[in-house]
Amino acid sequence: MNYTLHQLQIFLKVVQSGSVTKTAEEMHMTQPAVSIQLRNFQNQFDIPLTEVIGRKLYVTDFGKEIAETAENIINQVYTINYKTHAHKGQLAGRLKVSVVSTGKYVMPFFLTGFMKANPGVELLMDVTNKTKVIESLGSNQIDFALVSIIPEEFDVNKIDLMENTLYLVGNSETKVNRNISVRELFAQLPLIFREPGSGTRQAMERFIDRHHLKVRKKLELTSNEAVKQAVIAGLGYSIMPLIGIKNELYHGTLKLIQVKGLPIKTMWQLIWLKGKKLSPVPGALLQYIQQEKNEIIRMYFKDLEKYHKKA
Repeated sequence: MNYTLHQLQIFLKVVQSGSVTKTAEEMHMTQPAVSIQLRNFQNQFDIPLTEVIGRKLYVTDFGKEIAETAENIINQVYTINYKTHAHKGQLAGRLKVSVVSTGKYVMPFFLTGFMKANPGVELLMDVTNKTKVIESLGSNQIDFALVSIIPEEFDVNKIDLMENTLYLVGNSETKVNRNISVRELFAQLPLIFREPGSGTRQAMERFIDRHHLKVRKKLELTSNEAVKQAVIAGLGYSIMPLIGIKNELYHGTLKLIQVKGLPIKTMWQLIWLKGKKLSPVPGALLQYIQQEKNEIIRMYFKDLEKYHKKA
């Protein structure tokens, strides 16, 4: 047999994702390139590793055993690399972070300086919906989760990163009487919601419940990007995190709507399970954030203040 480490990595990713397409996206490869490597790997075995039924890929029992062994081999290779860095006195290891979808506008800026200063650290960051973030946290698959609303399911430790401010937004043609009450406004406007479980949706629903508001019409979309495009197209209005709509505000395709009781203010928080023993890498990240947080906010998020003043 003459398989390569790269082939092991590709096969393991295919097993984990259940898709050649997703594997190609996550490994920054073309789909044909993944298929070729997967076929070359399969050709070294007399027993099928995968099978396609209909259009869906399934991993055979033998394939699952090979994937488990492949994961062990890859982890041992990582261990060799980490030990090499450690021997040189460098911080080394894996950092696993799961981030709610809107958090992709926040978390990278709190990581970039740390990653540049520690080239021996490998970052695995999953950007997904809140439900999957909490699942990863609860099953101890990650070091940290980035959320704007603390989950009630677990006892967690946390560190506040920065304020998360949510405004009512419409498209460029929006015209609203500045004297209108929030009750009248919500009775008139069609509102666009994120999917159930989203932190943004939870913040919206709490605001609506707290003010005993009646919503005229409700649309539901499954991503922040989809909500943005729907609002821009004129399908309705939404309450959205300012951090995720800076470019649209700058170009004038979205507009903040001033209304009493808004904006909603929550906090972006990095959380981890209480009682979890952090390894040196996540421990070093916490120390870095505590020391550099204010400077990071000043460098990358100071421009948000002008929108607060305009609203």
